[in-house]
Amino acid sequence: MANPFVKGWNYLMALFNSKIDENADPKVQIQQAIEDAQRQHQALSQQAAAVIGNQRQLEMKLNRQLAEVEKLSANTRQAVQLADQATAAGDAAKATEYTNAAEAFAAQLVTAEQGVEDLKGLHDQSLQAAGQAKRAVEQNAMQLQQKLAERTKLLSQLEQAKMQEQVSASLNQMGQLSAPGNTPNLDEVREKIERRYANALGSTELAQNSVQGRMMEVQNATVQMAGHSRLEQIRASMQASGQIQGAPAAPQAAPAPQTPQQAPNPNLQKP
Repeated sequence: MANPFVKGWNYLMALFNSKIDENADPKVQIQQAIEDAQRQHQALSQQAAAVIGNQRQLEMKLNRQLAEVEKLSANTRQAVQLADQATAAGDAAKATEYTNAAEAFAAQLVTAEQGVEDLKGLHDQSLQAAGQAKRAVEQNAMQLQQKLAERTKLLSQLEQAKMQEQVSASLNQMGQLSAPGNTPNLDEVREKIERRYANALGSTELAQNSVQGRMMEVQNATVQMAGHSRLEQIRASMQASGQIQGAPAAPQAAPAPQTPQQAPNPNLQKP
C-alpha cells in the first residue's frame, strides 16, 4: 500500500511543476530544450568517438599481429631450410638445433595465428559498433538541425503571437475607448451631453409655455406694431414735404407670433 504522505508529496510536486511550466516563458523553454538536445548530441558524439577509437586500436593491434605472424612464418621456413641443409651435409647436431628452432618458431606461429583470429573477431565487432555509432551520430545531428530549425520557427511564431496579443489588446481598448483610471470613456461623455441638451430643450419648452413667455410675446408684438406705425408716419411726412413720391403704403399689422400649440401640424391634411 502506498504511503499517503508520499502520494501527497508527489501530487504537490507534479502540481508545482505544472504551474511552473504554465507560467514559464516559452522563449526560455525553447532555449532549454535546444541546450538539452545539444548536450545529448555532444555526449553521443563522445561515446561514438570512443567506439571508433577502440576499433582503430584493434585495427592497429591486428596489423602488428599479422606482421608478427609473417615474421614467425619466415623464421620457421628459414629454420626448416637450414635443418635440411645440415642434414644433407651430414651435420646431425646442426640439423637437430635447426629443427628444434623451427619447432619453436612454429609453436609461436600457431599462437600468433590464433591471436590474429581472435583480433579479427574483435575487429569485426568493433567495425559494426563503429558503423552504428557513426549512423547514430549522423541521425542525432539531423534531429538537432531539425530542432534548431523548429526553434527558429517557434520563436517567429512566438513573436507573431505577442504582436497579435498587442493588436488584440489595442483593438479591445479602442472598442471600449476607456483609459485606465478614472478617465471616462466616450459613451459616458455622450450620455452627459445628451442629458444636458435634453434638459435645455425641456427648460426652453417650459419657458415658452409659461405666463412670462406669453407676456414677452405680447410685448414683442406691441413693439413691432408701434414700429410699423411710426414708419408710416415718417413716410407720409416725407411725401407731404416732397422728399419722396408715391402714395403712402397702407400700414400692415404685424403678424402675431405663433405659440408652440398654434404651430401648424404638417401631418394634418387640408379638407
